[in-house]
Amino acid sequence: MTDNTSKLPQDAEYAWEAYKEMGSSKSAYFGLLQELDQKYRESGSPSIAENLQLEKLLAAHNEKVAAFNEAMQSVTDKQARELLLKKLMSDTSTSGVHL
Repeated sequence: MTDNTSKLPQDAEYAWEAYKEMGSSKSAYFGLLQELDQKYRESGSPSIAENLQLEKLLAAHNEKVAAFNEAMQSVTDKQARELLLKKLMSDTSTSGVHL
C-alpha cells in the first residue's frame, strides 16, 4: 500500500464517508443555532417548531457521531488506519469536524 491517502481500503473509506457525514450534520446543527441566535439576539426566543428542528438536527448529528465511531473501530488494519488518520488530519473542508 502506498502513502496515497486518496486510495483507502473499503473499511477506511467507509469511515471517511462517515466522517464527512458527521461534519455535514454538525454544520447543519450549528448553522441553524447561529441563525436563531442572530434572529433572537435583541429579544424573543425560538418558537417550538424552531426548537424541535434544533433537536432533530442534534439527534441526527448524534447518530452520525455514533456511526463514525463504529466505522473507526472497524478499521483494524494498522496501515489502513494510519492512512485514514492522515486524511482526517489533513481535511480542511468547511465541514471538517475537528471537535
